[in-house]
Amino acid sequence: MILHNIFLGIGVLAILSNVASWILIMAALDRRGYRTNILLARFHFFKYMSAYKEATQKETGRTGLLFYLWIGSICVMAAAFLLAAFGP
Repeated sequence: MILHNIFLGIGVLAILSNVASWILIMAALDRRGYRTNILLARFHFFKYMSAYKEATQKETGRTGLLFYLWIGSICVMAAAFLLAAFGP
């Protein structure tokens, strides 16, 4: 039972990390002159992610770290909740 709670806690932290990285990505796009709308963000998240990836690749030649934080938090969240649901 305690392992279940630990995995749920990790999953919740991953969700918070995902939301924080999403807000930081939108702020980075706004600084680069790309207009974003926080109310419509969940409908346009693939558009915003590709715009962030393109902008950072154009500036530095590499994809920005926030993109990898966003992807990584999704993977950790999925793994934690699967382990909480079906784990020991």
